[in-house]
Amino acid sequence: MTQANQPNQAEPELWQLRLYVAGQTPKSVTAFANLKRLCEEYMPNQYRIEIVDLLQHPELAQQDKILAIPTLVRRLPPPIRQIIGDLSNQEKVIVGLDIRSGGNKAAMDSSNP
Repeated sequence: MTQANQPNQAEPELWQLRLYVAGQTPKSVTAFANLKRLCEEYMPNQYRIEIVDLLQHPELAQQDKILAIPTLVRRLPPPIRQIIGDLSNQEKVIVGLDIRSGGNKAAMDSSNP
């Protein structure tokens, strides 16, 4: 049996997150630190964070309908979700991003033969 014929093993789900900020304000720096810590804890090596500085690229705010900053946008896995603020309330961010069901899905799938 070749690897191509083996049962499909679940690939870890890749999280694509976009954090909209406006320069390096204390709230923006705090939001990034909180997001990075949460990602490392709940989805290590399964995430990608893109920082969008609206001072440099204001036209990108319209793409995700950004009304306040900092705003975190979960682009993948679907559905798209947004969280506004410095992400200091970890429980609210976990629920808002639905990390427990999506982030643990790969672990749950790999535990079932």
